[in-house]
Amino acid sequence: MSLKTRSVVGFEALIRWNHPQLGLIYPGSFISIAEDTGLIIPITRLMVEDVCRDLKTWHDRIKNLQKLTMNVNISSRHFLQPSLLSDIKAVLNNINLPPDHLKLEITETALMEDVDDTVRLVQRMKDYGLQIVIDDFGTGYSSLSYLKRLPIDVVKIDRAFVRDLTEDPEDDAIVAAIITMARTLSLQVVAEGVEAKRQLKFLKRHRCSMIQGFHFSRPLPAADFAAFVEKENG
Repeated sequence: MSLKTRSVVGFEALIRWNHPQLGLIYPGSFISIAEDTGLIIPITRLMVEDVCRDLKTWHDRIKNLQKLTMNVNISSRHFLQPSLLSDIKAVLNNINLPPDHLKLEITETALMEDVDDTVRLVQRMKDYGLQIVIDDFGTGYSSLSYLKRLPIDVVKIDRAFVRDLTEDPEDDAIVAAIITMARTLSLQVVAEGVEAKRQLKFLKRHRCSMIQGFHFSRPLPAADFAAFVEKENG
């Protein structure tokens, strides 16, 4: 949600495994196994295709959702795969969805595994039109020299720093500093895990770009999401 316009401007695609015997399984129970086995790569491909189709449908059918963007998490194992960018291009071209509506979320740890290769890959993604987000900012390397080199668009403040805003002076200082730094570098900044009005007030006062969290919505099935955004955005 944009704190400036108070409207929903995007969403993050979350994966759930609807197991025939065990019911709904959350990613904490299977993502690490998928990464270890390499299954995370075909899983991500399928997810990107599914959610891109949903987004394209919403763009075409609902006028006030035409600027909506979508965030997808890319694992460290998948990020430096030679096929990643070509796979994304194929999906977007097939669905006829402009690349600037897709934001790839990548952790600091993944970005720093091979910095020179990462800079080249991220630049190719940017040249194609994708937007790049550093996820969980502040929990990895947090190297400002690397941040300066990487052509990214957005930093997401990890929920660990947002949780105790206004109650922990150290978290207040860290979050305020990240927002100031991001604005100075002409980056957007998203605060994750916003659940309380006190957090919202702090972030608005410090001119955070966007928020994400239970304060305005819990995760929703795709079938319910469009109706939610239509209602929120009037």
